[in-house]
Amino acid sequence: MLLSALLFGMGNTAVHWASTVMDPLEVVFFRNLFSLLWMLPWALTSGAPACRSVLTERRLGPYVTRALTTLCAMTAWFYSISRIPLPTATAVSFAIPLFVAAGAALILRERVRARRWAAVCVGFAGVTIVLRPGAAPVDAAFLALFVHCIAAAAAILQMRLLSRRDSALVIVTFLGLLVTPMALVPALFVWTWPSWSVLGGLALLGGLLTLGQLAMTKSLALAESSAMMPYDYARLPFTAIVAWIVFGQTMDLWGWAGALVIAGSALYTMHRDAADGRKAAKA
Repeated sequence: MLLSALLFGMGNTAVHWASTVMDPLEVVFFRNLFSLLWMLPWALTSGAPACRSVLTERRLGPYVTRALTTLCAMTAWFYSISRIPLPTATAVSFAIPLFVAAGAALILRERVRARRWAAVCVGFAGVTIVLRPGAAPVDAAFLALFVHCIAAAAAILQMRLLSRRDSALVIVTFLGLLVTPMALVPALFVWTWPSWSVLGGLALLGGLLTLGQLAMTKSLALAESSAMMPYDYARLPFTAIVAWIVFGQTMDLWGWAGALVIAGSALYTMHRDAADGRKAAKA
């Protein structure tokens, strides 16, 4: 999950750059197209039997549903980070674990311990410190961010269900196969041909986010989603550092205060999970 946070921080920086040179709807399409191209060599060779079993056993329905949810989350995210500084947008996106924890308890029937609820709520309080409601007007970009949070939480819960049966490679491959044609339709309405240099950047973008998706899917297959999501808070310092290096974007003191609160909640959860793991090993 920590590797996923680093890769998404780097990938989202690439998305922010791409959204300054082309429409976000096109960026969504090319992100999924290159993700699919990265996965095809595996899908056509050693992964062919696993991918074929999804089709022969008629298990495609949940993949289609997740593809639609992911497309909604991705489109809202790409639109918002083209208009909001990356560190701020990333901080707002940390509302996602709150929705994931609630969904894990209500839908997946996972046992969410009190300290995980506390860690998620403290992290959400850190997001509130970053945003300081009333300090700035809430526009369409921020509304898109909240749409992203809800849709992304739903996609993560769907990913958790799929990972109970299929591998991370199968899940990410089918995501590319289904979302790419879905994303092409809206992209055609704003289509402009990218230059070769932009295409190279989009290929890198697709590779980074595909690896991040694989890492996140694998983590959700190894542990409960409510246990993994607090670790996702590491995306904020990763993103802030990369955004500062590449774009010179920074957060104010309130932003960093909120980031410390968020990081503290994640570190507390990591410490308690490690202690529980040691107890279980001794038992």
